[in-house]
Amino acid sequence: MKSMSVSACCLKGFEWEGTPSGRTAKLAKNDVYIAGDNPDVAIMIIHDLLGWTFPNVRLLADHYAREANATVYIPDFFGGEVLPLEPILKGEWEELDVPGFVGRNSREIREPEIFDCTRALREKYKKVGVAGFCYGGWAAFRLGAKEHKPPLVDCIMVGHPSLLTKKDIDEVAVPVQILAPEYDPVYTAELKRYTVDALSRLGVPFDYQHYPGVEHACMTRGDSNKAGEREAMTRGKNAAVSWFKQWLHES
Repeated sequence: MKSMSVSACCLKGFEWEGTPSGRTAKLAKNDVYIAGDNPDVAIMIIHDLLGWTFPNVRLLADHYAREANATVYIPDFFGGEVLPLEPILKGEWEELDVPGFVGRNSREIREPEIFDCTRALREKYKKVGVAGFCYGGWAAFRLGAKEHKPPLVDCIMVGHPSLLTKKDIDEVAVPVQILAPEYDPVYTAELKRYTVDALSRLGVPFDYQHYPGVEHACMTRGDSNKAGEREAMTRGKNAAVSWFKQWLHES
């Protein structure tokens, strides 16, 4: 990686054993974790099923804040509910009531507050980007949809999206970055191909990145027991930082 022509900050690894250094507050009506203090540039992370309190996603926000020079927000979009981490990290989904949880946090239920939080950022900041992981993937596309005039966000970054539809992809109108693990039963090979074809047809700038040998959730879970997963999360962090720097800072 060091042979590539990138800035020094993008060569940094991930602070796996670090302690999140941000603060908590409110955004619109939602609890939120905040890192950084740039008065002009904001990034909102829409979390996966691990939720807004998961240490790795907060550390990711800290990295984005420092390396992309932004104020980074992780709102709680699960209404205060947090799934137990151990079964998720072990892949023991049968231990959880996932259908019930997704039902309580459906697209229809959560989209209005996701929009409200983003509007609050748009009113305050000159530039706004969004990063959506797994559950957050569909929401990132919705925030970048052509229906928003003026646009709610300036760019989106999506990692292993779930609940994503072809209609979501067809309606995006801002620059898109996709971080796609090789093995993903949710973001399928067919949907991956559709994404590339649709974005090419729409003419929006996009960056599609393939991550061989890793599976769904690798970009936030960063499990050291899964071969290559921590490296993939670090690579994904660096890719997102570069993307946000490109689209959220004046040239």
